[in-house]
Amino acid sequence: MTPELSRRDAVRAAAASVIPAALADLGTLVRIPSVAWPAFDQTQVARSAEAVAALFRDLDFFDRVEVATAAIPGTDEHGQPAVLATRAARNGRPTVLLYAHHDVQPAGDEALWDSPPFEPTVRDGRLYGRGAADDKAGVMAHVAALRAVIEALGRDVDLGVAVFIEGEEEYGSRSFGQFLSDHADALRADAIVVADSGNWDERTPALTVSLRGNARFTLRVRTLDHASHSGMFGGAVPDAMLATVKLLSTLWDDDGAVAVAGMTARDAATPDYSEQTLRSEAGLPDGVSPIGRGPILSRMWNQPSITITGIDATSVAAASNTLAPETSVVISARVAPGQSAQEAYAAMQAHLRAHAPFGAELTFSDVDLGDGFLVDTGGWAVADVRTAFEEGYGVPSVDVGVGGSIPFIADLVRQFPGAQILVTGVEDPHSRAHSPNESLHLDTFRHAVAAEALLLESLDARTV
Repeated sequence: MTPELSRRDAVRAAAASVIPAALADLGTLVRIPSVAWPAFDQTQVARSAEAVAALFRDLDFFDRVEVATAAIPGTDEHGQPAVLATRAARNGRPTVLLYAHHDVQPAGDEALWDSPPFEPTVRDGRLYGRGAADDKAGVMAHVAALRAVIEALGRDVDLGVAVFIEGEEEYGSRSFGQFLSDHADALRADAIVVADSGNWDERTPALTVSLRGNARFTLRVRTLDHASHSGMFGGAVPDAMLATVKLLSTLWDDDGAVAVAGMTARDAATPDYSEQTLRSEAGLPDGVSPIGRGPILSRMWNQPSITITGIDATSVAAASNTLAPETSVVISARVAPGQSAQEAYAAMQAHLRAHAPFGAELTFSDVDLGDGFLVDTGGWAVADVRTAFEEGYGVPSVDVGVGGSIPFIADLVRQFPGAQILVTGVEDPHSRAHSPNESLHLDTFRHAVAAEALLLESLDARTV
C-alpha cells in the first residue's frame, strides 16, 4: 500500500469514527435558539458563538481562537458575534478558510413542526430541528473533518487553516465585509470552503458553481391622507390595497415569469429535472401548476424570480369597513447570475413607478442587495474537491446552480481575489431549510464529513 493510500484510508476511517460525537455536538448547538434578528433574544446568539468557539478550542489545533464582532458600516452598531480561528501554514502548504454560520432562521409557527424546533429529534434517518441543516451542520462538518484529520494524521500537519463562523448570515451579513477587512491577514487563504449550500440528492454530492443574486426591499403604497369609510367613499376613492394588488400583479406575466424589463436571464445548460421531482421536493400539489418557461432548473438557477415575502395590512380578525390609506410589502427578488443586484433593483423600481395605478405614491426603503456568483471551475482546488466528493460519497459529484443567494461570496471575491471558492454543503432537497420541520439527512452528513476530511488531507499534501 502506498503512503498516499494509507493516509487517505486512515482519514476515511477516522471520519467514520468521529460521527457519533459530532452528531451529539450538533444536537447541543441546535438547542440554542440563535436567531440574529433584533426581535429575538440576542444573548442566545452570543451563547451559540461561545459554544462554537469551545468546539474549535477543544481541538488543540489552532494558534488562535476567539469570538469577535465588527462594525456595521454606516451605523454606530456592531454585528453579531462570529468565531475566528487561525493556524499558520508551514513548509509551503496552502491555507484553507472554512466558512459556515451559527445563526438560524426563526422557527415560525411552532404548531407546524412535528417536534419542537429547538429540540433535536431523530426520525427515519433524519435529524430534525431549526439549524440542524442550515447551517449548524455546516459548522459541525468543519469541526468533525478537522477531528478526523487530527486523529488520522496528528496535529502536526502543515496545512494552514482559518475558520470564520458567522453569526448573522440569516440577518443579511451586515458586518461581513467589515469583518473581512478587519481580519484580512488572518483570513487570507488559497482556497475557501463555504459549507452553506446543498447536494443534488441524499446520495449525490454537488459543487455549487452558480448562485443567483438577491434584491430585497420594502415598498409602501399610499393613496389617501387618512382612512375613510368604505361605504361612503368606496367606488370613487382608490384604497391602498386595491392599488397594491393591481401594481404587484404587473410584476409577472400570465405564465408566472418575471415581466420586468431590464431583469435578465443567463443562457446556460442545466441537467434533466422532471416536473415530478419538482413536485416531490417543493411540495407542489397535483392541482397546482409550475410557473415560468423553459427547463425547470433554468427557471430556478438562471432566470430571475420575484416573491412577495411580507405584507403590512389590516388582519382578518381586525377587518373593518375602511379604505386603508397605505400598505407596505416586502419584495424579494432573485437575480440571474451575471446581472448586478443594483441593476436588477433599478429595473424593478422603474417598473413599479411606471405601473403605479391611480397615481399612487410609492416609497422604497430597507434595500438589501447581493450579487450572484459564478465559479471558475478550472482551478486545482476544484479538482481536489471533486475527487474528495467521489471518495467520500462513493459516487461522482455534479456541478449545480442554486436558486438561492449567498451574497457575502461577492465580498469574499473582492477581499481575496486570488482564492478559489468551493461552495459545498450538507443539505439535500428535502432538508426544508427556513421552513418548519427543517432536517439533516444523517447519511449525507457522514459522507460530507468524510469528503471534507479527504479534501483537507489532499490540501495538506499539496504545495503552492
